[in-house]
Amino acid sequence: MEEKVCFRSGDFELEGLFESGRTARGVVITHPHPLYGGDMHNPVVDAMCRAYRIKGVATLRFNFRGTGESEGQHDNGVGEQDDVLAALSFLTESGFQPVDLAGYSFGAWVNALMLQREGRSENLVMVSPPVAFVDFASIGRLPELLLVVTGSRDEMAPPDAIRQMLPTWNPSAHFDIIDGSDHFYGRHARLLEEVLGRHI
Repeated sequence: MEEKVCFRSGDFELEGLFESGRTARGVVITHPHPLYGGDMHNPVVDAMCRAYRIKGVATLRFNFRGTGESEGQHDNGVGEQDDVLAALSFLTESGFQPVDLAGYSFGAWVNALMLQREGRSENLVMVSPPVAFVDFASIGRLPELLLVVTGSRDEMAPPDAIRQMLPTWNPSAHFDIIDGSDHFYGRHARLLEEVLGRHI
């Protein structure tokens, strides 16, 4: 069962939900855009957490600065990179190793930005990276990238646009398209869990 935790990111205290797994492996899971209602309780984030827990991986999801009860204010993906680093440190300092990183939508973008700055994750999973919504031009090589998932009807993370970026990010990364799904996965959450479960 998840327990509420708090950890610091610079001057701010962030709230999170942590659940220990059956292994020493951990994962930080990041949420979609907070200015559009995204937070750690998002249904896609729920599905991602379930997929990792089935594999025995400890999960930490948290609210970015200015979201929910996390202190601070939204920082357009800049300060949020520090939040991701703080979450990774929380898990490593709690004894989990290795620690993976998984993000949905805005969270996937922030994770990729952070890894461009300092690579501190074993594996990276991106669910619906919003390449048609935010600027991914500064995202180069992502050697940690294990898996990218999107929906065939996802207008914010169009499969064709992602396919063009994969050779730059990591040509050996797996790319799965969930037929019929849009950006929010709706009735496709279980399929998303299955896709994640095949690779994590």
